[in-house]
Amino acid sequence: MQDHLVRILSQDGTLRASAAVTTEMVEQMRLRQGTDPAATVALGRLATGAALLGSQLKDDQRLLLTIEGIGPLQKLHAEADAGGHVRASVKNPVSGLPLREGRLDIAGAVGRAGFLHVVKDLGFGEPYRGSVLLHTSEIAEDLAWYLSTSEQVPSSVALGVYLEPAGEVSAAGGFLIQAMPGGHDSLVALVEERIRELPPISALLREGQSPVQILEQLFEGIPFNEKARTDLIFRCTCSRTQVVQMLRALGKEEIQDLVQKEEQTSVTCEFCKETYTFSRAELEEMSR
Repeated sequence: MQDHLVRILSQDGTLRASAAVTTEMVEQMRLRQGTDPAATVALGRLATGAALLGSQLKDDQRLLLTIEGIGPLQKLHAEADAGGHVRASVKNPVSGLPLREGRLDIAGAVGRAGFLHVVKDLGFGEPYRGSVLLHTSEIAEDLAWYLSTSEQVPSSVALGVYLEPAGEVSAAGGFLIQAMPGGHDSLVALVEERIRELPPISALLREGQSPVQILEQLFEGIPFNEKARTDLIFRCTCSRTQVVQMLRALGKEEIQDLVQKEEQTSVTCEFCKETYTFSRAELEEMSR
Protein backbone atom coordinates (compact mmCIF):
# COMPACT_ATOMS: atom_id res chain seq x y z
CA MET A 1 0.00 0.00 0.00
CA GLN A 2 1.48 3.35 -1.04
CA ASP A 3 2.04 5.79 1.80
CA HIS A 4 -0.79 8.26 2.04
CA LEU A 5 -2.98 10.23 4.43
CA VAL A 6 -6.74 10.68 4.52
CA ARG A 7 -8.43 13.61 6.25
CA ILE A 8 -12.13 13.55 7.18
CA LEU A 9 -14.69 15.77 8.95
CA SER A 10 -17.93 14.64 10.57
CA GLN A 11 -20.98 16.03 8.80
CA ASP A 12 -21.94 18.08 11.83
CA GLY A 13 -18.43 19.59 11.91
CA THR A 14 -17.70 18.56 15.50
CA LEU A 15 -15.05 15.88 14.86
CA ARG A 16 -12.11 15.92 12.50
CA ALA A 17 -9.61 13.17 11.91
CA SER A 18 -6.60 12.14 9.87
CA ALA A 19 -5.16 8.67 9.36
CA ALA A 20 -2.01 7.67 7.53
CA VAL A 21 0.10 4.77 6.39
CA THR A 22 3.81 5.67 6.46
CA THR A 23 5.56 2.31 6.04
CA GLU A 24 7.78 3.14 3.06
CA MET A 25 8.69 6.54 4.46
CA VAL A 26 9.73 5.19 7.86
CA GLU A 27 11.73 2.35 6.29
CA GLN A 28 13.64 4.87 4.19
CA MET A 29 14.37 6.91 7.32
CA ARG A 30 15.64 3.76 9.05
CA LEU A 31 18.04 3.04 6.21
CA ARG A 32 19.28 6.61 5.95
CA GLN A 33 19.69 7.15 9.70
CA GLY A 34 21.06 3.70 10.51
CA THR A 35 18.75 3.32 13.49
CA ASP A 36 18.49 0.37 15.84
CA PRO A 37 14.98 -1.02 16.54
CA ALA A 38 14.03 1.32 19.41
CA ALA A 39 15.31 4.35 17.53
CA THR A 40 13.46 3.24 14.38
CA VAL A 41 10.16 3.01 16.25
CA ALA A 42 10.65 6.32 18.05
CA LEU A 43 11.64 8.16 14.88
CA GLY A 44 8.85 6.51 12.89
CA ARG A 45 6.27 7.56 15.45
CA LEU A 46 7.47 11.17 15.46
CA ALA A 47 7.63 11.34 11.66
CA THR A 48 4.11 9.92 11.38
CA GLY A 49 2.89 12.40 13.98
CA ALA A 50 4.42 15.22 11.95
CA ALA A 51 2.62 13.98 8.83
CA LEU A 52 -0.71 13.89 10.71
CA LEU A 53 -0.31 17.40 12.08
CA GLY A 54 0.99 18.57 8.72
CA SER A 55 -2.33 17.57 7.15
CA GLN A 56 -3.86 20.62 8.85
CA LEU A 57 -1.49 23.01 7.06
CA LYS A 58 -2.07 24.93 3.85
CA ASP A 59 0.02 26.04 0.87
CA ASP A 60 3.68 26.55 1.87
CA GLN A 61 3.17 26.20 5.61
CA ARG A 62 5.56 23.91 7.52
CA LEU A 63 5.61 22.10 10.84
CA LEU A 64 8.60 21.08 12.96
CA LEU A 65 8.47 18.64 15.88
CA THR A 66 11.46 18.18 18.18
CA ILE A 67 11.79 15.88 21.18
CA GLU A 68 14.68 16.46 23.56
CA GLY A 69 14.87 13.77 26.20
CA ILE A 70 17.37 12.47 28.71
CA GLY A 71 17.48 9.03 27.05
CA PRO A 72 20.23 7.74 24.76
CA LEU A 73 18.52 8.99 21.57
CA GLN A 74 19.00 12.54 22.93
CA LYS A 75 17.12 14.46 20.23
CA LEU A 76 14.59 13.56 17.54
CA HIS A 77 13.42 15.95 14.87
CA ALA A 78 10.69 15.68 12.22
CA GLU A 79 9.42 18.16 9.64
CA ALA A 80 6.35 18.08 7.41
CA ASP A 81 4.55 20.38 5.01
CA ALA A 82 1.04 20.62 3.57
CA GLY A 83 2.10 18.65 0.50
CA GLY A 84 2.87 15.44 2.38
CA HIS A 85 6.66 15.81 2.32
CA VAL A 86 8.31 14.57 5.52
CA ARG A 87 11.86 14.22 6.76
CA ALA A 88 13.26 13.22 10.16
CA SER A 89 16.51 12.67 12.04
CA VAL A 90 17.79 11.39 15.37
CA LYS A 91 20.96 12.59 17.07
CA ASN A 92 22.04 9.16 18.35
CA PRO A 93 20.58 6.39 16.16
CA VAL A 94 21.59 3.53 18.48
CA SER A 95 19.78 3.34 21.82
CA GLY A 96 21.58 0.21 23.02
CA LEU A 97 18.76 -0.61 25.44
CA PRO A 98 17.61 -4.16 26.25
CA LEU A 99 13.98 -5.20 25.93
CA ARG A 100 11.71 -4.14 28.77
CA GLU A 101 9.18 -6.84 29.70
CA GLY A 102 9.68 -8.33 26.24
CA ARG A 103 9.05 -5.08 24.39
CA LEU A 104 11.17 -2.30 22.94
CA ASP A 105 11.73 0.37 25.58
CA ILE A 106 10.72 3.45 23.60
CA ALA A 107 10.16 5.65 26.64
CA GLY A 108 13.56 4.68 27.97
CA ALA A 109 15.22 5.39 24.62
CA VAL A 110 13.60 8.83 24.43
CA GLY A 111 14.07 9.47 28.14
CA ARG A 112 11.37 9.72 30.76
CA ALA A 113 11.98 13.44 31.16
CA GLY A 114 12.39 16.12 28.55
CA PHE A 115 10.49 18.40 26.21
CA LEU A 116 8.38 18.32 23.08
CA HIS A 117 8.83 21.46 20.97
CA VAL A 118 6.44 22.42 18.17
CA VAL A 119 7.16 25.09 15.56
CA LYS A 120 4.61 26.07 12.92
CA ASP A 121 5.68 28.35 10.08
CA LEU A 122 2.32 29.63 8.89
CA GLY A 123 3.75 32.34 6.65
CA PHE A 124 2.61 35.20 8.86
CA GLY A 125 5.84 36.63 10.21
CA GLU A 126 7.40 34.91 13.22
CA PRO A 127 6.63 31.17 13.44
CA TYR A 128 4.37 29.92 16.23
CA ARG A 129 6.34 28.08 18.93
CA GLY A 130 5.07 25.87 21.73
CA SER A 131 6.63 23.46 24.22
CA VAL A 132 5.46 20.98 26.83
CA LEU A 133 7.13 18.57 29.20
CA LEU A 134 7.09 15.01 27.92
CA HIS A 135 4.01 13.26 29.30
CA THR A 136 4.86 9.56 28.80
CA SER A 137 7.78 9.68 26.32
CA GLU A 138 5.85 7.24 24.11
CA ILE A 139 5.36 10.10 21.58
CA ALA A 140 1.68 9.57 20.68
CA GLU A 141 0.53 10.50 24.18
CA ASP A 142 2.99 13.40 24.23
CA LEU A 143 1.53 14.84 21.02
CA ALA A 144 -2.01 14.41 22.34
CA TRP A 145 -1.00 16.10 25.60
CA TYR A 146 0.50 19.03 23.69
CA LEU A 147 -2.58 19.49 21.47
CA SER A 148 -5.00 19.23 24.38
CA THR A 149 -3.10 21.57 26.72
CA SER A 150 -1.18 24.06 24.56
CA GLU A 151 -3.60 24.34 21.64
CA GLN A 152 -6.72 23.63 23.70
CA VAL A 153 -8.03 21.04 21.22
CA PRO A 154 -9.04 17.73 22.84
CA SER A 155 -7.12 15.14 20.83
CA SER A 156 -6.45 11.42 20.59
CA VAL A 157 -3.33 10.22 18.81
CA ALA A 158 -2.29 6.68 17.92
CA LEU A 159 1.07 5.89 16.30
CA GLY A 160 2.55 2.52 15.45
CA VAL A 161 5.62 0.98 13.82
CA TYR A 162 6.01 -2.78 13.34
CA LEU A 163 9.45 -4.25 12.74
CA GLU A 164 10.42 -7.60 11.27
CA PRO A 165 13.07 -9.69 13.08
CA ALA A 166 15.87 -8.21 10.93
CA GLY A 167 14.73 -4.69 11.85
CA GLU A 168 13.03 -3.63 8.62
CA VAL A 169 9.74 -1.71 8.84
CA SER A 170 6.77 -3.76 7.60
CA ALA A 171 3.98 -1.47 8.86
CA ALA A 172 3.82 2.09 10.13
CA GLY A 173 1.08 4.66 10.46
CA GLY A 174 -1.22 6.48 12.82
CA PHE A 175 -4.34 8.52 13.33
CA LEU A 176 -5.32 11.82 14.93
CA ILE A 177 -8.86 12.56 16.09
CA GLN A 178 -9.88 15.97 17.45
CA ALA A 179 -13.07 17.32 19.00
CA MET A 180 -14.10 20.71 17.64
CA PRO A 181 -16.03 23.39 19.57
CA GLY A 182 -19.73 22.63 20.02
CA GLY A 183 -19.33 18.87 19.88
CA HIS A 184 -21.50 16.51 21.90
CA ASP A 185 -19.74 14.85 24.84
CA SER A 186 -21.55 11.57 24.16
CA LEU A 187 -20.19 11.44 20.60
CA VAL A 188 -16.65 12.12 21.79
CA ALA A 189 -17.03 9.44 24.46
CA LEU A 190 -18.22 6.94 21.83
CA VAL A 191 -15.17 7.52 19.63
CA GLU A 192 -12.84 7.37 22.64
CA GLU A 193 -14.32 3.99 23.63
CA ARG A 194 -13.77 2.67 20.09
CA ILE A 195 -10.18 3.88 20.17
CA ARG A 196 -9.59 1.88 23.37
CA GLU A 197 -11.09 -1.25 21.79
CA LEU A 198 -9.23 -0.91 18.50
CA PRO A 199 -6.23 -3.21 17.94
CA PRO A 200 -2.84 -1.49 17.50
CA ILE A 201 -2.81 0.49 14.27
CA SER A 202 0.33 -1.32 13.08
CA ALA A 203 -1.61 -4.62 13.36
CA LEU A 204 -4.49 -3.20 11.31
CA LEU A 205 -2.10 -1.97 8.62
CA ARG A 206 -0.36 -5.37 8.51
CA GLU A 207 -3.78 -6.90 7.83
CA GLY A 208 -4.02 -4.66 4.78
CA GLN A 209 -6.51 -2.15 6.16
CA SER A 210 -6.26 1.31 4.63
CA PRO A 211 -6.36 4.59 6.58
CA VAL A 212 -9.94 5.27 5.50
CA GLN A 213 -11.03 1.78 6.57
CA ILE A 214 -9.55 2.37 10.02
CA LEU A 215 -11.42 5.68 10.29
CA GLU A 216 -14.64 3.97 9.17
CA GLN A 217 -14.37 1.63 12.15
CA LEU A 218 -13.89 4.52 14.55
CA PHE A 219 -16.67 6.60 12.98
CA GLU A 220 -19.19 3.79 12.43
CA GLY A 221 -22.66 5.36 12.60
CA ILE A 222 -21.18 8.88 12.52
CA PRO A 223 -21.65 10.43 9.06
CA PHE A 224 -18.48 12.03 7.71
CA ASN A 225 -17.04 13.47 4.53
CA GLU A 226 -13.60 12.74 3.16
CA LYS A 227 -11.91 16.13 2.77
CA ALA A 228 -8.57 15.20 1.24
CA ARG A 229 -6.21 12.37 0.32
CA THR A 230 -2.49 13.18 0.23
CA ASP A 231 0.42 11.00 -0.84
CA LEU A 232 3.22 10.95 1.74
CA ILE A 233 6.89 10.76 0.78
CA PHE A 234 10.26 11.26 2.37
CA ARG A 235 11.80 14.39 0.85
CA CYS A 236 14.78 16.38 2.01
CA THR A 237 15.11 20.04 1.09
CA CYS A 238 18.90 20.19 1.37
CA SER A 239 20.99 21.25 -1.62
CA ARG A 240 24.56 22.19 -2.46
CA THR A 241 23.46 25.83 -2.72
CA GLN A 242 22.10 25.74 0.83
CA VAL A 243 25.32 24.23 2.15
CA VAL A 244 27.36 26.94 0.41
CA GLN A 245 25.21 29.59 2.10
CA MET A 246 25.70 27.88 5.45
CA LEU A 247 29.48 27.79 5.01
CA ARG A 248 29.58 31.44 4.00
CA ALA A 249 27.61 32.29 7.13
CA LEU A 250 30.52 30.94 9.20
CA GLY A 251 32.57 34.00 8.23
CA LYS A 252 35.87 34.44 6.44
CA GLU A 253 38.06 33.53 9.41
CA GLU A 254 36.43 30.15 10.03
CA ILE A 255 36.44 29.30 6.32
CA GLN A 256 40.15 30.14 6.11
CA ASP A 257 40.73 27.91 9.13
CA LEU A 258 39.08 25.04 7.23
CA VAL A 259 41.25 25.76 4.19
CA GLN A 260 44.42 25.49 6.25
CA LYS A 261 43.41 22.27 8.05
CA GLU A 262 42.00 20.08 5.30
CA GLU A 263 42.53 19.34 1.60
CA GLN A 264 38.75 19.26 1.28
CA THR A 265 35.74 19.80 3.54
CA SER A 266 32.68 17.59 3.63
CA VAL A 267 29.25 18.44 5.06
CA THR A 268 26.63 15.72 5.60
CA CYS A 269 22.92 16.47 5.82
CA GLU A 270 21.47 15.24 9.12
CA PHE A 271 18.22 14.15 7.42
CA CYS A 272 19.07 12.42 4.14
CA LYS A 273 22.79 11.83 4.85
CA GLU A 274 23.78 13.31 1.49
CA THR A 275 27.40 14.46 1.65
CA TYR A 276 28.57 17.65 -0.04
CA THR A 277 32.32 17.98 -0.58
CA PHE A 278 34.23 21.21 -1.25
CA SER A 279 37.83 21.61 -2.37
CA ARG A 280 40.28 24.14 -0.94
CA ALA A 281 39.84 26.28 -4.02
CA GLU A 282 36.06 26.37 -3.57
CA LEU A 283 36.41 27.31 0.08
CA GLU A 284 38.90 30.05 -0.75
CA GLU A 285 36.42 31.44 -3.26
CA MET A 286 33.74 31.51 -0.55
CA SER A 287 35.99 33.45 1.81
CA ARG A 288 36.62 36.31 -0.63
